Parts: sequence; C-alpha cells; structure tokens
Amino acid sequence: MTEPDDSIPRRRALRQLAAAGAAIGAAGLGAWRLFDARKGDRYFREIRHSDARILPSFAVNRGTDPVTMAIARGTDPTALVRGAFGELGGLDRFISKGDVVLIKPNVAFDRPAALGATTHPDVLKAVAAAVRDAGAARILIADNPINQPEGCFFKSGITAAAGQVGADLVLPRPSAFAPVRIDGEVLSTWPMFYEPFAQADKVIGIAPLKDHNLCSASMTMKNWYGMLGGRRNQFHQRIHGIVADFPHMVKPTLAILDATRILMRNGPTGGSLGDVKRGDTLVVGTDMLAVDAFGYGLLDRGPDGPEYLHRAAARSLGSTKWKEANWREIAV
Repeated sequence: MTEPDDSIPRRRALRQLAAAGAAIGAAGLGAWRLFDARKGDRYFREIRHSDARILPSFAVNRGTDPVTMAIARGTDPTALVRGAFGELGGLDRFISKGDVVLIKPNVAFDRPAALGATTHPDVLKAVAAAVRDAGAARILIADNPINQPEGCFFKSGITAAAGQVGADLVLPRPSAFAPVRIDGEVLSTWPMFYEPFAQADKVIGIAPLKDHNLCSASMTMKNWYGMLGGRRNQFHQRIHGIVADFPHMVKPTLAILDATRILMRNGPTGGSLGDVKRGDTLVVGTDMLAVDAFGYGLLDRGPDGPEYLHRAAARSLGSTKWKEANWREIAV
C-alpha cells in the first residue's frame, strides 16, 4: 500500500512558520524602535523642544570699545533719534543695505500716545525713517497687544506712523506663532510671535518708560513680553524671573527707551494725563540692562532698580553699571 505524500502540507507549514517568525521579528524590531530609555520628564522636555525654533542673535559686532549707549535730550523726536544714532557712530554701523528690519514698539493698550502707555508714534516714525535712510529694504512693525490689535495700533497712532514711512504692520494671527526654545530660568520653550523675527535681519525695540504695578518699571527688557503668545498672564506671579529671561531670549540690534513722556504712576495701562510727565529724553543702546538702569532713575524710584535687572546682571546678560560703559550724552 502506498503511503500518502505529505510533503506539500509540510512545506506549507514551514512557510507559515517562517512567515510567523518574520512577523514576530518585525514586531520585536518595532517594539525596540518604540522603546525609549529616557525617563518621562526628560522625554517630554525633549519632545517639546524638538520642533522649537531658536532666535539668532541680532546684535552687531562693532569692534573694540565702541560707544554702547547714547542719551539725547530735547523736545523734537526726530532730532532726538538722529542725535542719539549719531553719538553711536551712525545707524549705518548697525543697518546694512538690503536689510529687513523688525521694529518692536510697545502697543499693548488702546491708548492715545499722550497717556504714556505706548511707544510714541513720532519716535517710531523717526526711527523707521532713519532705518530706511540707512538702506533697509523693508521695515516690519510688530507687537502682540493685550487689547484688540487693530484698535491698539490705530489708537496709539502707530498705524498712521507706519504708513507715513512705508513700513509694514505685522499683526498677530495664530499661524504667525511658533514654539521658541528659550532655556531661561523661568521660560523654557514657549509660543512666541515668531514670524516677524524669521523675516528679519536686524531687530530694534522701542519701549516707553513707564511705571508697572507688578515689576516696578516697564522699559526695554519688559518690552519683549509683548511677543509672547499663549496664556502669558500666568507669568504675573513670576514676573521678575520672566523679564530677566528676555536678554537671554532676544538679543536685539538696538534697544531704545522712549522717555519723551513718562508714565509715573498707575502703569502699565495709565489713563490719566495727571500720571504723565514730560521726559524729553531718548536713550539708545546695545545693552538693555544698561539702558534700563539709566531709565529707572528717571522714574525717581531710587538707585537700586527693579529685581529683574539684578537677576539678569547676575547671569551676565548685561551690565547695570552704565556709567562704567562707553556712553555719550547730547542735547538737541
């Protein structure tokens, strides 16, 4: 009697076993790839950082012992701006032909300029005109106001000023924000109004000098708070640490303190002309800490300065000892 030929079923069984083995091997390889030895806190921190941008430095190297701060005093904003730039050696030392220049004013509130809560439009216009004359190909003006953006830019006079000098307003919208890796003491990675920075070759901040109910004074360092996105009001309890992180986060080409009028009380919003006094001063510098240390004295608050200045200085992010720097003063 002939025995049945079971070679075909046997070969089929072997193929099935091989396929099963391959599947198991692939699953094991996939599991190995999915396994991550990082602990949870490190894993989530690094995943959060993985798509974050990093702002480059916009500072300009001008060689050895340059003038780092200029104080201009007078009543005409255009003369103040031109005089201060001249004392720094001229704006062409900072702006190159063809540059795209971002100017960041403080436009946080829908207030008229006379109330001192926002950058004066005549100062911004004079700065933008000087940037244009230095050869900039394009000028961007951007802020992320607390109140409704269009209303803030219009009521503060910044919309009109931008139009008069041919600058482009960049208003905040969701797609213009991106996570930025800061690696500060308080700010690690945080959503930021990133789009205008991504387009810029140089960056200039123009901040009004004013009282602030949470951190004593709002000046050039605090000005960058306006570019944060997300739920930034949660930082109010750690305001000095946040502001101290800004010189680490943003290294502008120039920092300008607009003290043409000074909001002495009830800042940062203001609301009464009785809280404002004439300052007739403009300070331009490359070190925000030095500019703000000088500016704080104009608020008649004593010599110590706000806590955030000392925190930033302790981290070597600048120097509050402006009198020891190479500085100039001019009356215009």
